[in-house]
Amino acid sequence: MVGALDGIFRSKDSGNSWERLSPANHAEIKNIESIAVDPKDPDVVYAGTWHLAWKTADAGAHWQHINKGMIDDSDVFSIIVDSTNPSVVYASACSGIYKSESAGDLFRKLQGIPFSARRTRVLKQDPSNSQVVYAGTTEGLWKTMDGGKTWKQVTNSEIVVNDVLVDPRNSQHVLLATDRSGVMISDDGAKTFIASNHGYTHRYVSSILADKNDQNSILVGVVNDKEWGGVFSSPDAGQHWTQKSAGLGGKDVFALEQASNGAVVAGTNRGIFLMERSANAWRPINTIINEKTSRATKKGSKKAVATKTAVRSVLDARVSEIEITSKRWLAATSAGVYSSSNQGKSWSGGPVLGQKEFISVQANGDVIVAATRSNVVVSNDGGTTWKQGRLASYVSSIRGLSLTPDGEILVAAREGAFRSSDSGSTWEHILNGLPDKNLSSITYDSGRKRLLATSTATGVVFESRDSGRSWRRGPDSGYPLRRISVVRGRFMAATRFDGV
Repeated sequence: MVGALDGIFRSKDSGNSWERLSPANHAEIKNIESIAVDPKDPDVVYAGTWHLAWKTADAGAHWQHINKGMIDDSDVFSIIVDSTNPSVVYASACSGIYKSESAGDLFRKLQGIPFSARRTRVLKQDPSNSQVVYAGTTEGLWKTMDGGKTWKQVTNSEIVVNDVLVDPRNSQHVLLATDRSGVMISDDGAKTFIASNHGYTHRYVSSILADKNDQNSILVGVVNDKEWGGVFSSPDAGQHWTQKSAGLGGKDVFALEQASNGAVVAGTNRGIFLMERSANAWRPINTIINEKTSRATKKGSKKAVATKTAVRSVLDARVSEIEITSKRWLAATSAGVYSSSNQGKSWSGGPVLGQKEFISVQANGDVIVAATRSNVVVSNDGGTTWKQGRLASYVSSIRGLSLTPDGEILVAAREGAFRSSDSGSTWEHILNGLPDKNLSSITYDSGRKRLLATSTATGVVFESRDSGRSWRRGPDSGYPLRRISVVRGRFMAATRFDGV
């Protein structure tokens, strides 16, 4: 039995052929979220849709809307039928968990799970004890031992549960499929859980940093893993990794850079953090001080006098990229572009030319280039004044940019790669050796004075030695790449789902 966008289908020959159970082109029985079959009568089928639930008692000849007792706007994510008493049906919806003791004729909402955890993605019953039901929610796993009368949270609320498996051979053995911590396993009926991810790693790696002072030390930033993510450190060139996220509070890390004194700076989904070289924890460096000029006319004078005052605030925006140069530190954030001239003790800046959502920033002396998803801005005086780069209007998803020592600006975008030799006034769509779309990064390798490009559609690393005018194919990693780094003469790549 399968549910699809256009209805419900059943196979009686192990999938070799299929029959439709739901009416074709039905206005309501579509967008199927969940299916359950009566364990004692396979012609009785329940289907959860984007708008409530349906039931057939005669293998699809007739269907009835089973919505009594449910809030009318409920997506039904999961349905289970009691294995010992098919009259008992549980359903989870965006409005909560419901139970029917009349085979779906009437539902009542179960209490005990807080409002904030009401997004229950999956329900699973203990096959050896029908009174035990697990609810996997967007805020942890919950368990009832009395048929839904009372519930207890058995994991912390940071875990997003997508699926639950209760081992039919041993119901004390419970496995969870989660958003951020992979597979979690319990051998004591969900009293305790441990991670069970040996042998594979599917992490969204956002950044790679080679320690300038230790040739074997590497740090990477990770997105979407909350307390299991943040920053990881390897002392042996990637052979072993240790989490190094104390002080980050489960924040996503989008950027890593190293200051001249060895300190590491991290751009997160909520501000900028710094870890001193000898420290074991991160601390926030998010003080913003902007000068505000006001003019007032003193009593008895016709001449307005300008007064400058310092306005302090705190940076709480997403920081997508950090650039550290000998002159200044720069940050591309969702609140604008910020600059620091005192190693992050304070920052100044904000929106540029009316734009706030910046995803990349690069600098070479007083030349600064920054990008939003669809625009590039350029400053030739250290950020005092800015001008708009005239990138093609059809570019709508910039992934990153690079600024070469000789002033070439290169943009990697979903729509391809673009190059400017005149501070963004004109642009060339690069087609000489690069894919025409789905570029994920362009990076300047200062060690070998070359440009490297990656794509989300291939594992190939592309190389240019003439400032981006022409490109040739390099090695193929076998994985779609988010960005590439050169670490001690070796390529090291960040991926969206396959780690480093």
